[in-house]
Amino acid sequence: MKIPARRVYAIIAELINDDAVAIVKILKNRSNVSEFKLAEELDQEINITRNRLYQLYDLNLVSFTRKKDQKKGWYIHYWTFNTSQVRFLILNYLKNKIDRLKDRLEREKSSQFYICENKCVRFSFEQSTDFEFKCPECGELLDLEDNSQKISRIEEQLKTFKKELESIQ
Repeated sequence: MKIPARRVYAIIAELINDDAVAIVKILKNRSNVSEFKLAEELDQEINITRNRLYQLYDLNLVSFTRKKDQKKGWYIHYWTFNTSQVRFLILNYLKNKIDRLKDRLEREKSSQFYICENKCVRFSFEQSTDFEFKCPECGELLDLEDNSQKISRIEEQLKTFKKELESIQ
């Protein structure tokens, strides 16, 4: 299944930020683009552009070649987007998201949580006893929270991510 570009952009934005998405959009259909040209097109400082490129490189989404500028003696990096790595990035992203949701679901199901009326803090039973069931922020009593809606929401998210993972595999 082909992964929609907006889904790829959303994941990159979540993992890095919107600046990285702008870089990916520029690099998507081009190869060996100078980092200076990228910074110029994005109208941002070269250091910010390089930082985002290195973050994309850490995710294996871009690769580079390095050439020495004969006039100045500096190295210039030329960047290319690795479309072949997108699928692996999304698979890993979804698997990690599913694992974290499973852990969170288990924690929600196996623990009791206490919250004050003003919803300042949310504590486990152990933490609540440490504070003598009083909110350290506002001083209100902590009440047992009904987390059934949270559990349902997590289960729905889990189902959605599992479905997306199956469609990609």
